[in-house]
Amino acid sequence: MKITIAQLNYHIGNFDRNRDLICNTIKKVKSEGSDLVVFSELCIPGYPPLDLLDRLDFIEKCRTTVNEIAKECTGIVAIVGSPTLNTKPEGKKLFNSALVLSEGEIIFSANKALLPTYDIFDEYRHFEPENRFTVFSFKGKKLAITICEDLWDEQPFDNEFEKTRLYTVSPMEELSKQNPDIIINISASPFSYSKVEAKENIFRSKAKKYKIPVISVNQVGANTELIFDGASLVVNGKGEIIDRLPFFEEAVKTYSLEEVNSGTTNVNYTRPATISLIHSALVLGIRDYFAKSGLKSGIVGLSGGIDSAICLYLATEALGNKNVRAVLMPSRYSSDHSVNDAIALAKTLNVQYDIVNIEKPFSAFEDVLSPLFNGKNKDVTEENIQARVRAILLMAISNKYGCIVLNTSNKSETAVGYGTLYGDMAGGLSVIGDVYKTDVYKLSEYINREKTIIPENTINKAPSAELRPDQRDTDSLPDYDKLDAILYQYIELQNPAGKIISEGSDKDIVNKVISMIDFNEYKRYQAPPVLRISSKAFGAGRRMPLVARY
Repeated sequence: MKITIAQLNYHIGNFDRNRDLICNTIKKVKSEGSDLVVFSELCIPGYPPLDLLDRLDFIEKCRTTVNEIAKECTGIVAIVGSPTLNTKPEGKKLFNSALVLSEGEIIFSANKALLPTYDIFDEYRHFEPENRFTVFSFKGKKLAITICEDLWDEQPFDNEFEKTRLYTVSPMEELSKQNPDIIINISASPFSYSKVEAKENIFRSKAKKYKIPVISVNQVGANTELIFDGASLVVNGKGEIIDRLPFFEEAVKTYSLEEVNSGTTNVNYTRPATISLIHSALVLGIRDYFAKSGLKSGIVGLSGGIDSAICLYLATEALGNKNVRAVLMPSRYSSDHSVNDAIALAKTLNVQYDIVNIEKPFSAFEDVLSPLFNGKNKDVTEENIQARVRAILLMAISNKYGCIVLNTSNKSETAVGYGTLYGDMAGGLSVIGDVYKTDVYKLSEYINREKTIIPENTINKAPSAELRPDQRDTDSLPDYDKLDAILYQYIELQNPAGKIISEGSDKDIVNKVISMIDFNEYKRYQAPPVLRISSKAFGAGRRMPLVARY
């Protein structure tokens, strides 16, 4: 038996595109002699469809698309993921299903039992969990077909509060009683740099526990803030990785069941470095956000600092230098080297750049507000005006030329509110809003690994917003290595102040940082969507009340 993994990039609600992508793959692998081709979770509508699942016309379009694909399945069998109607009078109206297609029909279905409701997931909002488990017999073999979380009933969590076993039922434990010959898992699992090894270990442990091979098929591509890394796996019955498809690329590959059962590991298998994965994820996230939204070009406010430099580089990688432009907006406080560094980068990347000095509009605001501010000392108000002037200029160019503003705030700044609402926090997409400042520096090192692209002065100089004389980030914040260590424990690990302090962080700094995080929730609530590369990004995966005292 020959089984094909189809690791593809789907577009939510673009049924014709998704259908053609699937059908073309079926035709190709059929001509190559494959018996079974496996696609990923909810590949028919694209993942995650969110509240589009509430629309009857959307569900009907899923049904008709499945039927169209089934007509291509003559002489070959396909497994696709789609929502299906729950015909029982009780429960949610839909199942999250894996459908087996053959000779123009659906010949078998397996429904997802374990519906995650943590982090960015809210599947129980729409789907009814399955409670019956049956293997699928094909060519004399029994296939245990599972959907994503159904194979992840035992998984590691980042904090001590979570249980190791999140669910009370184990679908694979039930299916194992029917003596399957292979486990097939279809998933739509978003990328998180801290979960790559953990995901691999889940599949390896299941294969080893049940002594049968596992084929996992994950989707690739980005949909809004979620980035899917692919990296589909083939694991033998000893729990050894035989093969892994590429990260962040479409791939289609066929394996014989005999080859999988033989247990020969892929000696070339290596996991890319974390910073390399983050780089690839962000490039793919930008590219798909633009392509799937019908957008063509982006614009970056280029300050001469490392954050905007990284964002400009990533945008150029994703969209091409002809589709990215930079705007330098120096003020009376901007240093000459910041302007020169920004120009040098723009020239290196060969992107169009313009210089628009903000002195005139800033002075105009000072003049018109002077009667209201008479007798008041200059403070953060004037700093914020400069940031908002820059946002107005960027948005004006965006409106005039149709280029979307890419936000350049990093996760460290966003966490503690070190940014101006409607100013430097503005934009259509936050490129590095899930990248801590210390990792921004690692990205610059990775980008410069072969030749200097990001100017060395941009990397080495002390971070500054340059909104007042001799300003430094450390005037308001701890050193970034100390800050990021606290942020990671509080945000990703959800550790309380006491635990963070007990592990060596200064008490006063911890309490100050946590107070800043909590107070500035209102700013993050109004921020653009953030490309997610961690297990706890700001946005849909971290829901905090705005009006709270805790």
